[in-house]
Amino acid sequence: METQTIHGLGGLPLAVHVMGAGRDIVLIHGYFSNAHTNWIKYGHAGRLVEAGFRVIMPDLRGHGESGKPQDAIAYPPDALTEDGLALVAQMGLTDYDLGGYSLGARTTVRMLARGALPRRVILAGMGLRGLTRTIDRGGYYTNVLTNPGTFERGTSEWMTEAFLKTTKGDPVAMLHILKTFVDTPREAIAAITQPTDVICGAEDQDNGSALELAETLPNGRYVEIPGNHMNAVTRKELGQAMVDFLTA
Repeated sequence: METQTIHGLGGLPLAVHVMGAGRDIVLIHGYFSNAHTNWIKYGHAGRLVEAGFRVIMPDLRGHGESGKPQDAIAYPPDALTEDGLALVAQMGLTDYDLGGYSLGARTTVRMLARGALPRRVILAGMGLRGLTRTIDRGGYYTNVLTNPGTFERGTSEWMTEAFLKTTKGDPVAMLHILKTFVDTPREAIAAITQPTDVICGAEDQDNGSALELAETLPNGRYVEIPGNHMNAVTRKELGQAMVDFLTA
């Protein structure tokens, strides 16, 4: 694996991890996570490399090895989208595929709405409501980030806080990230014409209905894998579903 640095909105340094050689696929990780945790640790990137792809995996601003400014001014609305478009431009990508998990899927849709032109799209761990009403779970994450150490073991909040510790996430940066979210109107989603796989855990309703999202997309297909929002990303079925779609 090679790690490169590009510069996102405001010149912020962003780490981009690259594996393999072949057709380019850009994969964007989820909230609280990073490229290694979402794509490398559980073998998804490796499966794509074996299938003949060059896998390009940025760490979002505030996450992983990318810059983590503490000032709210560094997290304006659609900042992650600006960073994603900067990656495409600075890496000279012209014929590529694009996808993400959870916040990564939301960022993918925002990039498409702002003019990105990948050939194929993967939206994992995302439903329609999570794109059209992004503030839905903002209160949940604000509660987790501002009340650390207060949650009963085994609760959803406790597990979310534990995940943040595992990824060594920065709580200040994570709070600011919530302010970058921008709703995408249903009609803009319905205008996405690329072949799109909507891959989601059977028990995952965190971002609304993935099936409804697939049905809204002109060329969308719903693919169900085992798991809920937290653990579907760890399942081998996710990587296999991506390979099956991109090599069909």
